[in-house]
Amino acid sequence: MTMSDESMQRRKFLYGAAATGVIGLAGCTGGGGSGNDSSGGDGESGGDNGSGNDSSGGDGGSGGGGGGGSGDLSLRVGTSAGGTRDVGLAVERAVSQSSDSLDYSTIESPGYIGTIYRMAQGQFNAGITDNNSLLKAQEGRGQFSEQGVERIPHYGFYAFPYSIYVIARDGTGIETFDDLAGANVYPAEPGYSTRATTLDVWSQDPTADVYDQMEIQNMGVDSAPGAMEEGNIDACIAYGTPGVRYTGWVTEIASRLDVHYVEPTDALRESAESYGGAGASTTPYSDWQLGNLEFDTDELFHWDLEVNYTFNPAANNDAVYELCRVVYENNDVVNEGEAQFNDFANVEEMYGSARESIPVHPGAAQYYKDNDAWDDSLTVGE
Repeated sequence: MTMSDESMQRRKFLYGAAATGVIGLAGCTGGGGSGNDSSGGDGESGGDNGSGNDSSGGDGGSGGGGGGGSGDLSLRVGTSAGGTRDVGLAVERAVSQSSDSLDYSTIESPGYIGTIYRMAQGQFNAGITDNNSLLKAQEGRGQFSEQGVERIPHYGFYAFPYSIYVIARDGTGIETFDDLAGANVYPAEPGYSTRATTLDVWSQDPTADVYDQMEIQNMGVDSAPGAMEEGNIDACIAYGTPGVRYTGWVTEIASRLDVHYVEPTDALRESAESYGGAGASTTPYSDWQLGNLEFDTDELFHWDLEVNYTFNPAANNDAVYELCRVVYENNDVVNEGEAQFNDFANVEEMYGSARESIPVHPGAAQYYKDNDAWDDSLTVGE
C-alpha cells in the first residue's frame, strides 16, 4: 500500500524551502546481503551486529530528550542517525506535548540492522527499522544468515519511505533501465540500506540479466558527485522522501551537472513490485522535483525502502497503543517537527507498509481495531 495522492498533496512544499535541510537526509541502513548504509544517516547503515553495549545506556538511558508523561508507560526507542533520528525526535516531542501517561525516550542505535539485533537483546523495547531488514531477519538472509536473532520485532506503524529511482548523466545514451547493462552504475555507498534494497530488487528475475552486466561502483557518497562529474559514474540512484526532499549527495549531483530520469522497463516494475522487502509506487514529478531539473516524465516510478516503528513482543500493549494514538491524533505536530514523517489521511494508512508475514504488535492492532481500521489479512503478534 502507498500513501494516497491526497496525502501527498498535503505534504508537498516548495523545493527551495527544503534545500536548507537536505544535507541531513542520508539514507538509513538496514539491508544486509547486498550492503547496508554504514553511515547511519540518509542511506541508513546496518551498523554493528549489536554485540556491544549501547553507549546511550541501553533500555534505561535516553539518547535524546526525556519523553513526557508520568512514566506509568514507557517506551525506549532505538533510533539511528540522520533523518531517522530527526523523525524519532519529532515523535518524542509530540508525545511530550500530548500524552500524560507515556514516557518516550530516544536511544542512539547503530543503523536498522543494529536496531534489530539490540532489540532482540532487550536493550530497548521499541525501534525504527525497515521492512527489508525485518524480512531478512525473519528468513535468516543477508547478515542474519551468519548471526540470526531469536526474537523478531513486531510491526507498529509506517514512519516514512526512502523512495528510489535511477538518474543518468546526459550524453551517456542511457535512456531506459536496460541501457544500464555495461554502464558504470552507483547504487549508493556500500552499507546503505537504500543500496541493499536496490541491489536486492535488481538482482532477481526478470532484471538479473541487466544487473549482472552492470559495473557496480563502490565509494563513499561524498565522492560520488565528483566521480559522476568526471565521467567515472554513468548512472546512480536518486532517493529521498517524496514531496519532502532528496538526500544531500543526490541534490549536489543535480546542482553540478545535467542528469535525466532513466525510464523503468516492464521488467524493472515487475522486480520492484514482486520483491517483498520493498514497496513500489509512483509520484508526480511536479510533487518531487530534483533541483531545477526538468525531467522528460510526468511521474516517477520508484521502489521504496519502507521505514517503520517496531516493538519488542514484550513491549507494554498500553504503551504501544498510546503511541499510536498520539502519532495519529497529533500527526500535524509530528510533521511540523519533521516533514519526512508520513502524513496519514486515515488510520488505515498507518499500517500502509505492513506485511502479512510480520506480526503486528497487539497494542497497535488493538488501536486499529478500536478505530474500525483493522485488516484481517494481518496477524496479531503474541
